[in-house]
Amino acid sequence: MEIEQKLKEKPKEKMGERLVRIMSTDIPGNIGLYPGLARIKGVSWSLSNAVCIKLKMDKKKKIGALTEEEIRKISEFIKNPNIPIFLFNRRKDFDTGEDKHLVTNDLDLKKEFDIKRLKKIKSYRGIRHAAKQPLRGQRTRSHFRTNKGKAAGGKKVRKIKK
Repeated sequence: MEIEQKLKEKPKEKMGERLVRIMSTDIPGNIGLYPGLARIKGVSWSLSNAVCIKLKMDKKKKIGALTEEEIRKISEFIKNPNIPIFLFNRRKDFDTGEDKHLVTNDLDLKKEFDIKRLKKIKSYRGIRHAAKQPLRGQRTRSHFRTNKGKAAGGKKVRKIKK
């Protein structure tokens, strides 16, 4: 009798522990929908909140409890978000002039191409990227040291035994 109860309880625990793959990102099933969506690269907390509101989903619902249909809806919404423009992460794109929202690999590629373009045109930011220095006015006297090695101390003196 006791063994049968334990067997019945196990699948319920496993449901919350399973990994859910949304937008090529593995999300643990035991966390809520709101913080879980924010783990996807390119999905901020505000966009995660917008997804929950627009799709009328409970923010506290566990990711592991989502159905395949709900996961598909979330993926479709993140690919083509119907949200205010100020929530997009790429407004007035340099190449096309459009307002876009990029996620996962697309975001990485665009960022990489932007940095290459800045280096190519030798802008201040491009030069700073190439030198691996800070771009936005931070101090460099005590930080951003690239050659961190052993501190050069005084020369050790060996004692000679007589």
